[in-house]
Amino acid sequence: MLITNVRPWGGPLAEIVVEDGRITAVKPLESEVDTQGADVVDGRGRLALPSFSDVHCHLDSTRIGLPFRPHTGGQGVWEMVMNDRENWRNDEWTVSERATHTLGRIIANGTTRVRSYAQIDADCRLERFEGVLAAKEAHKDRADVEVIAFPQAGVLLEQGVPELLEEALSSGAAVVGGIDPCTLDRDPVRHLDILFGLAEKHQAPIDFHLHEPGHLGVYSVDLILERVRALGMTGKASISHAYDLGSVSESTTNRLIEEFAELDVSMTTVAPAQHHSLPLTDLTAAGVRIGLGEDGQRDYWGPYGNADMLDRTWQLAFTNGFRADELVEHAVAVATRGGAAILDRDLPRLTSTADRPGLDAGDQADILLVDGETVTSAVMDRGTDRTVIHNGRVVAETGELS
Repeated sequence: MLITNVRPWGGPLAEIVVEDGRITAVKPLESEVDTQGADVVDGRGRLALPSFSDVHCHLDSTRIGLPFRPHTGGQGVWEMVMNDRENWRNDEWTVSERATHTLGRIIANGTTRVRSYAQIDADCRLERFEGVLAAKEAHKDRADVEVIAFPQAGVLLEQGVPELLEEALSSGAAVVGGIDPCTLDRDPVRHLDILFGLAEKHQAPIDFHLHEPGHLGVYSVDLILERVRALGMTGKASISHAYDLGSVSESTTNRLIEEFAELDVSMTTVAPAQHHSLPLTDLTAAGVRIGLGEDGQRDYWGPYGNADMLDRTWQLAFTNGFRADELVEHAVAVATRGGAAILDRDLPRLTSTADRPGLDAGDQADILLVDGETVTSAVMDRGTDRTVIHNGRVVAETGELS
């Protein structure tokens, strides 16, 4: 493939040469490039960015493509879980149909790497997990998808959940999920022992939803870090949400960031409106892997989300108070290669707000072409003239899958 007349990361016009799914050269537009036998993609002066990585979504609960419905959820995680449980079987489409449709929209908007949770509990058992696997299979040539076996309703509160997680890990789940060890299961030691035991047995990474406040959240994280260190699981753990970890003290914030960097524990954010998260720029400076996700999308938890990671990147920049171009572009780096480096630990971590990786010789050819004067303007305007390339093949054009 030869991608002509594009501006990598908003720089001068260039041509990107792709062979066997990888970028082999990035040359000034005036360069002599042999186009014989190449699939030529005309960039028409658009920006070239690494494609997005949605590393925190719930394909099993989405209602993208279905009519809006009144929000019926209560306050708190458990009330939301029970509201979802009461309603999800009444959807107009099956889990597989909804997950496949939403994943298609995510790809068409510029995302080619996805890590999705799949709820597993005594109510749905493996039905929702199987629906997400079906979506992954339907789009296997358009995106790389990891599925998390996720005990949304806890590990200990209902019979048979550990066994269901075990079955999922033997049937295509790539990651072990966990959630609020203290406030949900109220037995953090047993909760973590079960999940880390499954991760160790299946040699799988582990990802924890953490909504717990302040000191309690720090306590849960310390228990997680303790097990990561003891089990030699450096580079195999992620903490999601963690809205309040930065609220305790400056010394606690600094300590957690240092330990996350030391143990290569990654973090994923959904760019919440109100939070006391660990500071994004400090995490980056320390070399902590951090990625972005859309979370639920028009589901029984809330009406937000539109399958467009460029839109969520705007939210990440906005909620962090970013105004300078370097920082807005950093939000794009987090949303693209930041998340990719969580899914593939062989990729280098971001270590500076000036890092602009993903479009160099040797990189996988997962590329988004999008209209915009600059990278910052593309985030602000969120144009629709997009070409999505995965493994050196065009998989979507102007919002339509190829």
